[in-house]
Amino acid sequence: MTADLLIFDLDGTLADSERDLADSVNATRAWRGLEPLPIETVASYVGSGAPVLIKRTFPEASDADLARLLRYFLDYYREHMLDATVLYPGVKEALDRLHEAHVPMAVLTNKPVRFSMKLIEGLGLEMHFFRVYGGNSFEEKKPHPRGIDLLVAESGAERSRTVMVGDSAVDVRTARNANVKACGVSWGFQPETFLDAPPDFIIDDMRELVDLVGQALSPAIRL
Repeated sequence: MTADLLIFDLDGTLADSERDLADSVNATRAWRGLEPLPIETVASYVGSGAPVLIKRTFPEASDADLARLLRYFLDYYREHMLDATVLYPGVKEALDRLHEAHVPMAVLTNKPVRFSMKLIEGLGLEMHFFRVYGGNSFEEKKPHPRGIDLLVAESGAERSRTVMVGDSAVDVRTARNANVKACGVSWGFQPETFLDAPPDFIIDDMRELVDLVGQALSPAIRL
């Protein structure tokens, strides 16, 4: 595999944020006097941005009520997003090696961009990415290709040598819409959705991506 640009999803791909997201959702439900949802249920709602997460959590709520619930959720999550969130095994080592080899990397997530930056900084990854785009960076969220289109333009990468890495069908469809390669990860929130949208390849550890990219690099920067 060759790569001029690696674009990563955040939640479920780099960061195991499942517990903090579920706790924030359930704190919002408790605020309304409702029973908590299982963590697996909340994880299945993640991937299309916070407004969609809250809509799926409270399907009977009115638009006005959803706005209030979303504000409560975001305020709570802002204070608790790093309570239990950690990087998946192998991610830091892989990103360190790619960064040392000067492989251009970016994050494209549907999480609000300020939350994404706070999370990335809290996990010690702020120096690894030349750009971070979130769900409110543009009018359109993934799977719209706008984020990838802009990252390709900013980096000067060839589309044929650009890879979107993620844990769900949303990431695969984003890659397809932008005409770039899709790498699925077998961990995360929704890898089962690859049945509906198969990626070009799937890795079981982020260090596998390093090996794949490293084989294509010049000897001077071989990983």
